[in-house]
Amino acid sequence: MHAYRSHTCAELNKEHVGQTVRLSGWVHRVRDHGGLLFIDLRDHYGITQVMADPDSPVFSELEKVRSEWCIRIDGNVMARDPSLVNPAIPTGEIEVFIRDLEVLGKAEELPLMVFGDQEYPEETRLKYRYLDLRREKLQTNMKLRSDVVASMRKRMWDKGFREFQTPIITASSPEGARDFLVPSRLHPGKFYALPQAPQQFKQLIMVSGYDKYFQIAPCFRDEDPRADRSPTDFYQLDMEMSFVTQQDVFDTISPVIAGVFEEFGGGKKVDDPAEWPQISYRDAALWYGTDKPDLRNPIKMQVVSEHFRGSGFAIFAKLLEQEGTEIRAIPAPKGGSRKFCDRMNKFAQSEGLPGMGYIFWREGENGMEAAGPLAKNIGPERTEAIRQQLGLGVGDAAFFLGGKPKAFEKVAGKARTVIGDELGLTEQDRFAFAWIVDFPIYEQDEETGEIDFEHNPFSMPQGGMEALNGDPLQVKGYQYDLACNGYELVSGAIRNHKPEIMLKAFELAGYGEEEVKSRFGALYQAFHYGAPPHGGCAAGVDRIVMLLAEEANIREVMMFPMNQRAEDLMMAAPSEPQNEQLRELSLRVIPQE
Repeated sequence: MHAYRSHTCAELNKEHVGQTVRLSGWVHRVRDHGGLLFIDLRDHYGITQVMADPDSPVFSELEKVRSEWCIRIDGNVMARDPSLVNPAIPTGEIEVFIRDLEVLGKAEELPLMVFGDQEYPEETRLKYRYLDLRREKLQTNMKLRSDVVASMRKRMWDKGFREFQTPIITASSPEGARDFLVPSRLHPGKFYALPQAPQQFKQLIMVSGYDKYFQIAPCFRDEDPRADRSPTDFYQLDMEMSFVTQQDVFDTISPVIAGVFEEFGGGKKVDDPAEWPQISYRDAALWYGTDKPDLRNPIKMQVVSEHFRGSGFAIFAKLLEQEGTEIRAIPAPKGGSRKFCDRMNKFAQSEGLPGMGYIFWREGENGMEAAGPLAKNIGPERTEAIRQQLGLGVGDAAFFLGGKPKAFEKVAGKARTVIGDELGLTEQDRFAFAWIVDFPIYEQDEETGEIDFEHNPFSMPQGGMEALNGDPLQVKGYQYDLACNGYELVSGAIRNHKPEIMLKAFELAGYGEEEVKSRFGALYQAFHYGAPPHGGCAAGVDRIVMLLAEEANIREVMMFPMNQRAEDLMMAAPSEPQNEQLRELSLRVIPQE
């Protein structure tokens, strides 16, 4: 017999009754039934109930065993009494009578329990992550993550892609976040960077003639943490293709993403990839208040400025006299009660706004009537025009926000989400996807007036060089994101592969020719030697698994995540370097005041 086990803790069933077996695992739970000891023995695969009575030769040793001790047992498989069968586990028809016991590893008093659903502070969970990872939910999540990655790889290979690895130590590159810098021992005063993404390398792979590349790539960004984003590192399904249009990229990656969600989505509806809508960045902001809309929620916001221009509602009327302002309405089907409207008004105040204007429609003495402060101020004709534009009726409401769109869009998007959730409008058993397209390449700083990249600087501008000779703020890129249920899952672009367009694009953002050659020298030079048109994207593995696992926090699907302050409490990182290390790197730490 094997030194540690003849079977896993998920294998035994009534066909094994009468056999002598050996199992190894952790003591999940101990139950003492007055002379009968029952232990739920757990390994990575499942749980088997093992038991002993005073006739067992190791009964006295077994009485000393505690939760999370690692043990090996030998015993006889017995059928459970029909009334004691546990259909919830594969081994529920049998139990094992213990004949021999070996303690493989004792456990001290536990800082967190593995058995049960107790909640523990995140700091405790991350410090003792190896114990936290033994818990059933985390075991399930990590197995799901592994299976999702394996499925992604297979689907990409099936589409004719090959996996190539790109460097982990490289040069600094602007990808929209701060780099993690790595000092060079051999080149004092110089630094490498951990890659924010394999962006330049995957483009160079295309220039090298490899046509289809993918990689499950680690990426490193020194970012502020969010619930759906790691503050240090993450993994993405990275891919690039040559001789493709934007639609070719969509047609390639959409079935891969849809297939993963169909395979691991627990039976939730997945929209047909051929029917995923393509929504412009501008329309997404207008209709949903975000570039990652949740289309399970049917609410679409609309511009209703003309109904308030010159109206009796002075706040909006005066606001519209300022350049660049507008009024938007958030329809709220079934939200037509003063109680709900007041609740949403308080929500707006909690988001830092004075409130949200509202109108709701109800049955009156002479039929349908509009109610609320706005209705009284603007009068029945304007109110009726708003109702007809929004397609609302009795029992419905509408909420209003005004100003410069960038100032209120985010709150409007949140309000839309809250309204959809509270009124039961948002579908729960569905993954709803949408491609967001036509991203602006540039943005203008309102204080300095300077132009900078709003999104990926390596995107091909729509219209090429001709577009760059016009107003930079009107230039759109062949850039796209894939949104699902309110999260950005994929981001990509058709790349700028012409050196003269690359120089012009960076020049508009304030980068001179020498700086471009210095920072992106390899890419710039490569484009002089027959670069093919190419494009691709990257899908966030962690975020996809988070959605599939129905988790709200990305740390629940990462094996060893950092905390909110970008600290590894288990490994005590970051840590202070030793003086010898600093001398080798020609570095000195300057104490902060």
